Amino acid sequence: MDHANPNSRRNFVRDSLIAGISLSGIAPLTLLADRLSAAPGQEILNFSLKLQVPTRLFDGEKCWVHPRAGIVPGAGKGELPRVVMTMNTLDLSGSDVFKGMYGMHSDDGGGNWTVPEALPPLAPRYEKVENEERPVAASDFWPALHRESKSLLGTGHTIVYTADWKVAHPRPRHTAYSVYDVRKNQWSKWEKLDMGNHRKFQNAGAGCVQRWDEADGNILLPIYFMPPGSNSQVTVTRCAYDGKKLRFLEQGNDLSIDDESRGLHEPSLTRFQGKYYLTIRNDNQGFVTQSEDGLQYAPIQSWKFDDGTDLGNYNTQQHWVTHSEGLYLVYTRRGAGNDHVFRHRAPLFMAKVHPDRLYVIRDTERILVPERGARLGNFGVTMISPDETWVTVSEWMQPEGAEKYGSDGSVYVAKIRWSQPNGLFSG
Repeated sequence: MDHANPNSRRNFVRDSLIAGISLSGIAPLTLLADRLSAAPGQEILNFSLKLQVPTRLFDGEKCWVHPRAGIVPGAGKGELPRVVMTMNTLDLSGSDVFKGMYGMHSDDGGGNWTVPEALPPLAPRYEKVENEERPVAASDFWPALHRESKSLLGTGHTIVYTADWKVAHPRPRHTAYSVYDVRKNQWSKWEKLDMGNHRKFQNAGAGCVQRWDEADGNILLPIYFMPPGSNSQVTVTRCAYDGKKLRFLEQGNDLSIDDESRGLHEPSLTRFQGKYYLTIRNDNQGFVTQSEDGLQYAPIQSWKFDDGTDLGNYNTQQHWVTHSEGLYLVYTRRGAGNDHVFRHRAPLFMAKVHPDRLYVIRDTERILVPERGARLGNFGVTMISPDETWVTVSEWMQPEGAEKYGSDGSVYVAKIRWSQPNGLFSG
């Protein structure tokens, strides 16, 4: 069945691992312990892992990409939250061609999911760009609960295509955002964040970024932007949000790299034990930096293991899993018997980070989602409750032939179940 059919409304259950997936190489699905001495301020933290597949799509023409979820507290069954997931369809005949956004939700903790349905308010629309009507899509979307306003806010960026749906270069780009109405089970029509007439922000957006919401309701939203004549740079913006409108207030320092790469992309932000941490994509290697105030960041440094060797992540995003008792990085890397995978973007790993020395502790590395030939580099992280954090990802079925290793366009929900409540959660 093509789960992209918007007329299909039945519920279905996928509360188990896909038949035929080999779990060799995955840490046992029992309590896992960091066996090393904890970094300063971090206790030994255990977790278990459960892997589910609520849907899949691969028909030779398209597949699901960018599955990310947010929660609406109390909107599910009993006292459970409603978990709302959004995804783009990817046209396999092109590069980054996203012609539709779809959504589904679960009201029982992921046991049952609705069938993905098209989301017309988040669909591409036509705009006049350089005196030509062109399709513009909102993509790389990430829904996340804004607790101050008790609303589910999704952010991403726009992609301008040529008339025949090729990605345009250069192009204007904006941060796109939308708000979910739980009563109507509907997203608002996507809007663009107004960043003023700053020339350097004519090609700027928050695609695939992990934001941090401050206690006063303001939002620290990382973006990446391409000033004229330069490669891509990163900054963190502070935005006001009242439950309906997102407003740009200020930005921090610009982070850049002077080399032959395309620059810095897809920054993701978290806060742990009073400091802010930013992880950044680059063509050649992933980078990390930290800040005292969330806006001004130290010079970037490359991600490494605690033994001094390179992490092996490159040209792929990384995101944070943050618990009050531990800081973790989720990433892909070289050196895992995965040379056949595009840019080594599978399997999906998670490991503890030393928050002061900014390295990944190798002996804590675990596989969250197994490798089956398809890439897993575009994913999301969601705090579901004090006891659970989810990582959501799909098998991106390019290039052609990825399926010969067993992939089938599955969307995965990796449920991390903590042994201690996460003090950072307040739902």
